[in-house]
Amino acid sequence: MSRYDLEYRSFSLSLAEPLETASGTIDSRDGFLVRVTREDGAVGYGEATPLSGWTESLADCEDALARAQAALDSDDEDDVLEAVDEAVAARYGVSLALADLEASSESTPLYRYYSPDALVARVPVNATVGDGSTEETVAAARDAAERGFGCCKLKVGRRSVGADVERMRRVREAVGPKIELRADANGAWDYEEALEAVEAFDDLEVSLVEQPLPAGALEGHADLRGRGVGIGLDEGLLEHGVDAICEAQAADAVVLKPMALGGLDVAQQVATWVDQLGVTPLVTTTIDGVVARAGAVHLAASLPDPPACGLATGDLLAEDLGRDPVLFENGAAVVPQAKGLGVEGVWAE
Repeated sequence: MSRYDLEYRSFSLSLAEPLETASGTIDSRDGFLVRVTREDGAVGYGEATPLSGWTESLADCEDALARAQAALDSDDEDDVLEAVDEAVAARYGVSLALADLEASSESTPLYRYYSPDALVARVPVNATVGDGSTEETVAAARDAAERGFGCCKLKVGRRSVGADVERMRRVREAVGPKIELRADANGAWDYEEALEAVEAFDDLEVSLVEQPLPAGALEGHADLRGRGVGIGLDEGLLEHGVDAICEAQAADAVVLKPMALGGLDVAQQVATWVDQLGVTPLVTTTIDGVVARAGAVHLAASLPDPPACGLATGDLLAEDLGRDPVLFENGAAVVPQAKGLGVEGVWAE
């Protein structure tokens, strides 16, 4: 009999309001809570929350979790991650639960499990502003600035470039020159539109535009660089990989979504890799439940001097899996220092 027992259960979390992006509207996040228990009583939690266009489907995720469960039931502990290797959301859930268990057993915070020499109290975060009307966008950005956020990321790409430039202009007027502004187009523009946006955003001192072109447009992204506004690749990282991006000099930053990359271990390796190549790693969530979000916070804390990361997404949910162990103060996430993830009370019997 295996020393470990793996269980999973489904959940559905409604968003407080539908999130409008250039890729579509997100109304809820559906996934699986994962629990791994060791024979000595140690427990670890993970979360597998697929997102269309980024990961496997919900059905394929469940099938992968069943394979992982069978691997442990067959005393095949070494192959449990191999069982979910082709399903990135499932792999994140299983690998996170195993890492949480091990870190908890060692009475160390999860980020120190990955970076033993690190001692981090806070990591900077950005506020995410949906692709709403100009008035809604300005109000949300002003509220974020008043709550202490030093960086706001605006979703763009659902309307004309001119309309998005005006939204950004109004936000800059509302929050002033000291707030960092970013834009996220989710690949919505063609090259001419992206060039128009980048040149206009430079005048508004926008620091970064994430995924201005579709994921496949590596040369186009390379051509957009050097025009004052940094270029970040999100979907493009999954499409091309680090070597191709760096060889083409197509990005100033890459966005690391642990759910889409398959785990904190994979994401940390990618972060170290791109940092050595002069590209900035940005950690974000995929609007996940508290378990996966906490994992992303620990990932950011394991990296040296992370920039503002997209981790403050819990308030986008109308409900959650449990209490969030991460506090957000003055534009920063207070990193949990309890053992493991620091998440409790998510698995109600």
